[in-house]
Amino acid sequence: MNSQEERMRIGKIIAYLRKAKGITQVELAERSGVGRTHIAGIEKGNFNIQIDTLAALADAMNCRLDIVEN
Repeated sequence: MNSQEERMRIGKIIAYLRKAKGITQVELAERSGVGRTHIAGIEKGNFNIQIDTLAALADAMNCRLDIVEN
């Protein structure tokens, strides 16, 4: 899997979790301190996500960060 595909995969997971929690991008931005446009870009796979940003988003959605082996 190349880096673009991986960014898109992670973005889709974040969008799925956000929607499953009933949280808008604006609400997630307010809870996490990450800008709404940055969240939108992450969800579309346009941006590399730093671990600190990923942790802030996970914390704002009350989710854990896990590493899963295939």
